[in-house]
Amino acid sequence: MKTVVVGVGGMTNGGKSTLSTSLHQQISNSCLIAQDSYFKDDSVVPVDSKGFKQYDMLGALHMDKMMSDINSWQRDPESFLRQRGPEHATPSVGEEEVYVLIVEGFLIFNHRPLNELFCKRYFMEIPYDVCKTRRSSRVYTPPDPPGYFDGHVWPMYLKNRQEMESMVSGIVYLDGLKPKEELLAAVCEDVCQEIERLREND
Repeated sequence: MKTVVVGVGGMTNGGKSTLSTSLHQQISNSCLIAQDSYFKDDSVVPVDSKGFKQYDMLGALHMDKMMSDINSWQRDPESFLRQRGPEHATPSVGEEEVYVLIVEGFLIFNHRPLNELFCKRYFMEIPYDVCKTRRSSRVYTPPDPPGYFDGHVWPMYLKNRQEMESMVSGIVYLDGLKPKEELLAAVCEDVCQEIERLREND
């Protein structure tokens, strides 16, 4: 059994979820795990001096639970897919079994134990003004308070990105303003080449 772990990171509303979901649908024997599924309860997320909830940091996430799920997939991808239900599995095409885990999230490359697992790393980025417009058009639970984007979200993105770039190499940066189909085709081709490389090295 061979495995490929792909990381799709990026800024808020940059298009990482759309790309990850489409990639999952395109690649057989793939599983998708989203970091947003591991947020802690709102009641335990700390507040900064401005009164803003500190969601954009690793401490707001159950990273231990996320790593536990990823480790379960690593031990037995086939069983893991079955347990998560048919919507999480794409059928095998009958070739040499290569299982692909797609991990999507805004801080996946900032968590060193997780980052070390990736064979491929992609980072979706868009300009500040586009990001702010997209963020303001979405409804969050709880909703963003006034001034949250400029007072917390964007400064934390810059801080987290600087930290990421100081500790991670091999990231492919993707322009989130490009057509979704173009981005998907490029990433899918890259991942499929990695899958074929593993098959050929059998």
